[in-house]
Amino acid sequence: MMRRNLSPLQMTTRRTFQRVTKFSLFALNLFVLLLPGSGGVRSNPLLFKKTLRIMTYNIHVGVGMDKKLDLQRIADVINKEKPDLVGLQEVDRGVKRTEGKDEIAELAKMTRMDYAFAHNLDFQGGQYGVAILSRFLLRNVDHQMFANKREAERRGMLHVEVEVDKQLVHFVTTHLDYQYEDGRVFETEQMLKLLSDVKGPLIVVADMNDEPTGDAYKLMLGKFGDSWIASRATGDGFSYPADKPIKRIDYVFYRADAFKVKSARVVETLASDHVPVVADLQLR
Repeated sequence: MMRRNLSPLQMTTRRTFQRVTKFSLFALNLFVLLLPGSGGVRSNPLLFKKTLRIMTYNIHVGVGMDKKLDLQRIADVINKEKPDLVGLQEVDRGVKRTEGKDEIAELAKMTRMDYAFAHNLDFQGGQYGVAILSRFLLRNVDHQMFANKREAERRGMLHVEVEVDKQLVHFVTTHLDYQYEDGRVFETEQMLKLLSDVKGPLIVVADMNDEPTGDAYKLMLGKFGDSWIASRATGDGFSYPADKPIKRIDYVFYRADAFKVKSARVVETLASDHVPVVADLQLR
């Protein structure tokens, strides 16, 4: 078959058409990836993110200061702040007191985020523990229980990995002993030992039940930066109780060699008995 020769004008027109077509296809693919519910933002390796918005939030099993169970209020707080990773404490799953709800599954649906749950305690026919919500697809999920000294409630930590900007970021949430300082110190020592072999960017969020004068907090500060201090945020950072905060016990810790803190703040809300702490961390 004889190949037809094209004039210079026709060749230029064809090249222009090809470029426009390629750009249009790229734009269409990007649009589809960004559609709500497509999951493309979390799984597409072409979309990079240098700054992560981190939230730590003790949700008091979804019960607000008005003593009413309302998970939608919790989800609304999260959605308004648009965090990338959320560490949750006091989460119920199938527990009688919270109507048998799978709280983390419901919150994940309301926020359109991936999730993981760590079962630390059997309670009222269900499970109680900590959880994580993530804009990114969770890779490895690891739950470690702590030995305890005197407190009846078992504690533990939930550790996940996500891929951000072509590197693995480690994210941990935990909730420490609220009764005894030596218990908090013992749990913190165990957590630091468990994390000692973790390489690369690492963020730990926690309801430590420990103020900055406490020994457990000081142990953490020996290994991590405190985002509230590093950000030079205005205010005291108090997070409990939600209606009249007088204690700073909720923290976003980070490895200083992996992140630079851009900002930190508390979010005023009565959806729980704690208010969330939010920090923006930039990967170095």
